[in-house]
Amino acid sequence: MPQPAPPSRRQALATGLLGATAALTASAALASPAGAARVDRSRGVRARARAVLRRMSLEEKVGQLFVVEVYGRSADEPAAGNRALYGVDTPAEVIAKYLPGGVIYFDARRGPDNVSDPRLTARLSNGLQRAARTRGARVPLLISVDQEGGSVVYRLTEPATLLPGNMALAAGRSAADTRRSAEILARELAALGITQNYAPVADVNVNPANPVIGVRSFGSDPGLCAELTAASVRGHHRGGTASAAKHFPGHGDTDTDSHTGLPRIDHTREELDRIDLPPFRAAVAAGVDTIMTAHIVVPSLDPSGVPATMSHPIVTGLLREELGFDGLIVTDALDMRGAAGQFPPDVAPVRALQAGCDQLVLAPETDTAHGAVLAAVRGGEIPLSRLDASVERILVHKIRRGLLAHPYVDEERAVRAVGSARHRADAQAITDRTVTLVRNHGGLLPLSPAARSVLVTGWGTETTRTLADAVADRPGQTATVLETAAVPADSLIAAAVSAAADHDAVLVSVNAAAAGSEQGAAQAALVRALTDTGRPVVALAVRNPYDIRRFPGVPAYLATYSYGAPSLRAAVRALYGDLSPTGKLPVTIPTLDATGTLHPFGHGLTY
Repeated sequence: MPQPAPPSRRQALATGLLGATAALTASAALASPAGAARVDRSRGVRARARAVLRRMSLEEKVGQLFVVEVYGRSADEPAAGNRALYGVDTPAEVIAKYLPGGVIYFDARRGPDNVSDPRLTARLSNGLQRAARTRGARVPLLISVDQEGGSVVYRLTEPATLLPGNMALAAGRSAADTRRSAEILARELAALGITQNYAPVADVNVNPANPVIGVRSFGSDPGLCAELTAASVRGHHRGGTASAAKHFPGHGDTDTDSHTGLPRIDHTREELDRIDLPPFRAAVAAGVDTIMTAHIVVPSLDPSGVPATMSHPIVTGLLREELGFDGLIVTDALDMRGAAGQFPPDVAPVRALQAGCDQLVLAPETDTAHGAVLAAVRGGEIPLSRLDASVERILVHKIRRGLLAHPYVDEERAVRAVGSARHRADAQAITDRTVTLVRNHGGLLPLSPAARSVLVTGWGTETTRTLADAVADRPGQTATVLETAAVPADSLIAAAVSAAADHDAVLVSVNAAAAGSEQGAAQAALVRALTDTGRPVVALAVRNPYDIRRFPGVPAYLATYSYGAPSLRAAVRALYGDLSPTGKLPVTIPTLDATGTLHPFGHGLTY
C-alpha cells in the first residue's frame, strides 16, 4: 500500500496553527461583550433543553437517540417497507411508535423514495414534524440526508442543483467556491425541511485503492482537506442546514468498504495527528454541528479491535475530551457490515452509546435495538446520567437550529428554491473551475473548430449520451455513441476500434470504480486499443482521477471527478477550448506498481 507523502512546510504550519488560532479566537470571544452574550445564550439554550428533558419519560428519551428511515412520499401514505421494518404502515405511524429523534431520507434506489419531488418532500417533512409534535414530549425531528455533492453519495437529483463533489472542489482550490457550493446545497435542503446534512466528508484519501471514499474526499493533502472542510461547514451554516463531518477518526487509508466489511487503519498516532485528524480539528474550530463516527478499527487508538463507533477511547477519549467537541456525535449507519457483522442488533446500539455516541443511525431491527437500550438503562448498564447527557445534546442542537420554534417549511418556497436559476448558474461556474487537464501530449487539446466526427465511447449509458449531445450541439461536429459498459467484452473493444477508423477523433469515458473487483482492467484495454488506432484519443475520467495509471500513454486525459451533467458539459467546453482548464490534482497519482509518481499533487495543465 502506498505511504502518504509528508506534508509540506506550509501545510504543516497551517495545520499546526489551527488549534492555536481556535484557542485564541475563543479567548478573544469570551473577553468581548459579544462573546459573553454568546455564552449567556448558550446557557439559556441548555436551560431550555434541561426543562424539556425533565418532562420526558424514559421511553421518550430513548426514542430521541434513534434516527430511522421511512418509506413513502407522504406522512400518511401506507408503504410495504414500513410494514416490513416496523410493523406499521405509514411514516406517521413509525414516528408515533418510536418517537425517534430523527429521520433520514433516501431516494428510490434504496427504496424509501422520499425525495423525488420538492413539493412532496417539503410536505412529507411537515407531516412528519406534525406527527412528532402531537405525541409524547412533542419534540420536533432532525430530518437528515446524505447529500455530499458530486455523483457518488447523493439522494436528491434534478430539479435539485447538481453540485461538484469534494475532490472536484479541491481541484478548484477555492475555499470561496467550496463555501458557496455548500451554501447552495444547504439552502435547498433547508427549503425541503431537511435540517441536517451528513456532509462534508473530512477523510484524507491517501490510498488510491480506497473503494468507499475516493472522490468523496477533498484529496490527499491534510492541509487542503482541513481548509475546505472548514469552508464547507461554514457554507452549510450560511445556508441554514446543520453540517456533519465524517467519518471520524478518518476513513481515507483503507482498501475495504465498511458497508461490506470492517476496515483496519494502521496509522500510528503520529500519522493520525499529521494526516487524518487535521480536517476534524478544523471542523470543530469552524463550529461543526455533528461528527459521524466510522466503522473502522484503529489499533493505535484502541487495541481492542472494536470499530471506532463502539470505542470509548476514540469517541469519548479522543473526540469528546482531547479534541473538545461538544456537539452531536452520530454513528454511521448501524446496518452496515462494519458494525452489524460484529455486533448483533441488541448489542450494537448499547455499545455505541457506551462509547459516547449520541444518536444511532439506522439501527437494524428497531424493536430489538430500542428494547435493548431501554433494558440497558433500566439495568444500569447505561447510567441514566449518560442517557440524559446525549438527549440534552440532541435537544440543544434542535433548539439552536430553531426547530422547537419553527419546525415547518413553506411548500411553495421549496418549489422556488430547489434548482433555482441562480443556484444552477453558480454551480456551473464553480464546476467549470474544477476540470483538470492531466495529460496533453503534443498539444492535442484544445480541438480546433474544424468540422469533424467524434466517436463517444466508454463507460456509462447516460454519460456517453450526455457527452455526445454536448459535442453534437457544436457547429460542424457530429457524434456517434458506442457505450461499452463497466467491463467491456473483447467484442465491444473490437467494435469500438472498428468504429474509431470511421471517425476523426475519439472521446472515451472511464470509471474504473464502476468495474468492481476487476478494477478497470478492461476499460484500460479499451483505451489502449483505441490509442493504438492512431486516431486522436481523449480519455475522460468521470470519477477517480487515478484511472490513468493503467493507460499512461493516452494522448490526452481530463479529470472531472464526476459524471453529473454540469461536469460533462464543462469537460466538452474544455475539449474545444471554450474554457481553459484550471483544476489542479488534489491527489498524487502513483504509478500502477506504486513505486513512483505518475502525476504529482498540484499538477494541472492549461491552454
